[in-house]
Amino acid sequence: MYNRILVLSPHTDDAELGAGGTIIKFIAEKKQILWVVFSTAEESLPKGMKKDTLEKEFISVTKKLDLQKDQYIVNHFQVRKLHEKRQEILELLVQIRNKFLPDLVIGPSLNDFHQDHIIVATEMVRAFKGTASIISYELPWNHVTFHTQLFVRLDKKYIEKKIELLKSYNSQIVKKRSYFSKEFILGIARTRGVQINNQFAEAFEVIRWMI
Repeated sequence: MYNRILVLSPHTDDAELGAGGTIIKFIAEKKQILWVVFSTAEESLPKGMKKDTLEKEFISVTKKLDLQKDQYIVNHFQVRKLHEKRQEILELLVQIRNKFLPDLVIGPSLNDFHQDHIIVATEMVRAFKGTASIISYELPWNHVTFHTQLFVRLDKKYIEKKIELLKSYNSQIVKKRSYFSKEFILGIARTRGVQINNQFAEAFEVIRWMI
């Protein structure tokens, strides 16, 4: 049904964490993918790491997925300051809308309390509400509520590949972020799978669905 898919990631690792299995599945199905990152979070890196560390880690992810350079865009908005660039972000999304013409947009939830995530989510809706279906991925550590309205069934190989992708982010692993652990990724994928009688799944909120 959907062939031109836009993935929006406030920071370099958000889309992989929330929708990595689904992205991998869509790539395997030969969907046209455009992946947009808004911030490489240079100010949030562990002390001593080079400023381009997260960007390089993201590029490593794209290489593992065999994405070409025209399939992703890396922006360098300052982390935790996206609200100051709200109009620029909207204009960027409108340009992408007019050029790429996505029929499905995947981005952060409107129920996400991270200050950068909510800006991307809000401008995503403003830009695409009349032209594309819009769904939001799950990042439980940022949510008080999350409405599991849409599920994507995933084979084990897609979850294993998601775990492999997240290993690219050594800068985050050294911080001992629990949501990067294999146990967490498998656990939430199994939980969502149980809800739809499948071994694994990822869940999404539906903002707009067009048929």
